[in-house]
Amino acid sequence: MIDLWLGWLLVAQIAMGAFDTLYHHELTQRLAWRPSQAAELRLHGVRNFIYAIVFLALAWTVPQGGWAILLIVLLAIEVVITLWDFVEEDRSRLLPATERVTHTLLALNYGLILALLMPILWQAASRPAALPPAWNGFFSIAFTLAAIGVAIAGLRDLVAAGRSVRIAERDAAPLAAALSGRRSILVTGGTGLVGTRLIAALTGAGHDVTVLTRDPAHARHLPAPLRIVTDLGQIANSDRIDAIVNLAGEGIASGLWTRRRREAILASRIDTTRALHALCKRLSKRPKVLISASAIGYYGNGGDTVLDEGGEQGDGFCAGICAAWEAEAVRHAELGLRVVRLRIGLVLASAGGFLANLLLPFEAGLGGRIGNGRQWLSWIHRDDLVRLIAFAIEERELEGVVNAAAPNPVRNAAFAAALGAALRRPAFMPLPAAPLRLALGDFAEELFLASQRVLPVKAVFHGFRFDHPRIEGALACIVGAPPPAERQPRHRGLADARLLH
Repeated sequence: MIDLWLGWLLVAQIAMGAFDTLYHHELTQRLAWRPSQAAELRLHGVRNFIYAIVFLALAWTVPQGGWAILLIVLLAIEVVITLWDFVEEDRSRLLPATERVTHTLLALNYGLILALLMPILWQAASRPAALPPAWNGFFSIAFTLAAIGVAIAGLRDLVAAGRSVRIAERDAAPLAAALSGRRSILVTGGTGLVGTRLIAALTGAGHDVTVLTRDPAHARHLPAPLRIVTDLGQIANSDRIDAIVNLAGEGIASGLWTRRRREAILASRIDTTRALHALCKRLSKRPKVLISASAIGYYGNGGDTVLDEGGEQGDGFCAGICAAWEAEAVRHAELGLRVVRLRIGLVLASAGGFLANLLLPFEAGLGGRIGNGRQWLSWIHRDDLVRLIAFAIEERELEGVVNAAAPNPVRNAAFAAALGAALRRPAFMPLPAAPLRLALGDFAEELFLASQRVLPVKAVFHGFRFDHPRIEGALACIVGAPPPAERQPRHRGLADARLLH
């Protein structure tokens, strides 16, 4: 049944399919944690089980008669599913270039496989129905391993599709409930993790939104109605803008900190903020408020020190970036704007960021603490951050530095245990600090091993209340687990007694 050319084409198909599944579906696109991809996951699941049957049949048998016809039918169904999958992908998400190239190669290779395999099956279909055993040496072993792999992947896809209902995000419009009246709001960085949710909240609540983005294609899936500009020069002097939310900036954790990378991270923040200053200066009627993102990296490695908004600037690359970014934002106060500098903690969401990178290893039972696990993590649920941005736009008495972090920071080991519990997986595989430091240098030191125990004193003082104040409830909400029973902490930090509610 399997000649040499057909065998190696099938092995190539297996290798490319494995790459597509692991690199694109799991690592970069994280389809299992995107409720919008439920239909695509179902298609993948059914197709993978078809592959499992075909691989096992070709590995160990010579299908004849009705069995050969069954394989022909399954292969035809696979073609239909693949075409349907292409349509679903184009409808629901923006595929990266590498995934499009991989899909093209898979389609071409699959065409060659069908050209060689179909005549063999068609000839075998004319014989009496039989399923005699066969041995194809290396190919039998390779196809069997592939069948096991695609069956596991198919089961995961179908389970993830079923889970999509539980992890689907609620309507975003109520997140902007703090805003009174109809506002005209300019958002930079609107295609990022926080920006997409913020825009969904603002447009859903009926506000007029303008999004500054370098690539309009990335804004294709943002909810309408909204205006997209690629340059602030496209905004006329007479245009009305009530508030600006500045989230733009190159991802600080999306690559190693080479010299060129550090320069790009700094420039992306400074240049956009300066351009906003020039915009505000020429507008006939200036905005009332600028909400400018920063990060708790401003505080550096604080150890066990409790950090409120009065905390001093720490050491390191992140601290320097935040200080420079905030200094540019403060200049808007000279133009009469109320400036709020949000020092944002680790934003938790399944769609991206810190947590999204942990879901796959923790789901596989390979998660655990980083380093000694005693470093403090200050975090915030993405929806609470969006609510806080809306609150900051509305609350006229709120200005200056505002810590955007939940009122209950946790140690890294406690975070790992909570995530494992939410996923119903063990979390006992530690990631030692020494290899991280050796491989990543100060990148690892600042992003993985630094300790920041940050409290949102100013936000709470002005009346903001967190929907997700504790890590257990926040993670359960994100991964679709039952909410944990409320319980009081054993130890309370400096502001726990005041901030818990």
